[in-house]
Amino acid sequence: MNIKKIIGILCLASSVIISTASSMTTVRASDTSSSSQVKWPDGPKVGSKSAVLMDVDSGTILYDKKGNTKHYPASITKIMTALVALEHSDLSETVTFSQKAVAESYGGTSSISRDVGEKMTMEETLYGMMLESANECAWAIAEHVGGTEENFIKMMNDKARELGCTHTHFHNPNGLPDDEHWTTALDMARISRAAYQNPTFARICGTKHYIIPPTNKHKDKTYLNNHHCMLNFYHTSRYLYDYCVGGKTGYTTKAHSTLVTYGKKNGMTLVCVVMCAKNPDHWNDTRKLLDWGFKNFKYVKISELKDLSQSTDLLGNTLYGADSTLIAPDQDASVMLPKKADPSDVKLTVEKSASSDKSIVGLLVFTYGNKRIGSCRLNSTESRNSLYPFHNLSASKGAGSPVLQLNVLLIIIAALVALAIAIGIFFLFRNIIWAVNKKRRDSYSEKKGRIKYKKIRNNQRK
Repeated sequence: MNIKKIIGILCLASSVIISTASSMTTVRASDTSSSSQVKWPDGPKVGSKSAVLMDVDSGTILYDKKGNTKHYPASITKIMTALVALEHSDLSETVTFSQKAVAESYGGTSSISRDVGEKMTMEETLYGMMLESANECAWAIAEHVGGTEENFIKMMNDKARELGCTHTHFHNPNGLPDDEHWTTALDMARISRAAYQNPTFARICGTKHYIIPPTNKHKDKTYLNNHHCMLNFYHTSRYLYDYCVGGKTGYTTKAHSTLVTYGKKNGMTLVCVVMCAKNPDHWNDTRKLLDWGFKNFKYVKISELKDLSQSTDLLGNTLYGADSTLIAPDQDASVMLPKKADPSDVKLTVEKSASSDKSIVGLLVFTYGNKRIGSCRLNSTESRNSLYPFHNLSASKGAGSPVLQLNVLLIIIAALVALAIAIGIFFLFRNIIWAVNKKRRDSYSEKKGRIKYKKIRNNQRK
């Protein structure tokens, strides 16, 4: 067969196979994105410029109004200050108020009137910051934990990046007006969720009243009141909310009203963040969003949602080169679903685990439509975690088909292309060798012909 015809047939076959594989990928992608047409409950209209409602347990975003728009956070900044402090100090440590810290309360800002050289425990200082929003407490905490306020601010920004914040830059620990100090409702929800998962923070931000005992500078007790009107009636009882379990207020003339609120009902814990709101929109919007969340969503155990004995086939020999019988999903994990959702619309993918625990070899991630609704850990039942390839996976940024399904497809395509190239190279070298040999034969024949001609010519002369 002509070499050109052979190569042409090979190229045609490769094209057909690649086209078929591409169509398979398209079908698979359409299968995984079909749930993007699923109806997500419509949220209420709110007056705040930005608002986010998030499930604390799963991190599912239930409501998002301009969640990535940058705003000045005002005193809800102190949630991050408290989180960093709790992770890097002990409640019994002594905090001493410097001249610079005390100066932060000048000009009529929120304060509990501390004096230079005054000493309080870290726990007392945190209560002063979270309940009364005392700016000198925030600055004293920053200096104590970070050594300098600059270093503490770096710790705040590092923590924000660790939590996945993408539109946040802190420039002080208290939230006072600063052109280089901003965040978003979505980032603030991430921070607030992480903070509430710390039991000490949850206790402090949910406390209505607290008493600081006499200090080296104050002979009398200092009485503190939580300013969150949905939790405590200190200012007014008009906005009290039965399901509020904590939060933090904020206000400056540039930021307007900002508010973080934690609500708990029927086993669900939600966090609501509203930013750049006019009074009393921050109270009313928060109530509407929490009521809407409790009414329209529910927790569903993944063991009820999916047959994990079959779902873990995703991890079997055909795709992952690992024995799925050696992996145990977390059966107690739950996901957040709309109450009217069809469980069959829930999709399952695999992601890399960010945990430092080597016994956790991956995550099963559940999505509903285009929303991530929760995940569960994949725990190794043996110590040989190196058998599993999940630690080499890149974390998926969105819903889609399992990453390694596409890798297998790419391997097949690459193998076919490599085969076609190899065959082409084989025929190319064969033609080159044939051409070289032909040239040698022609040269030899020509030389032999000249010798024969010369002999004949010599004989004729004789």
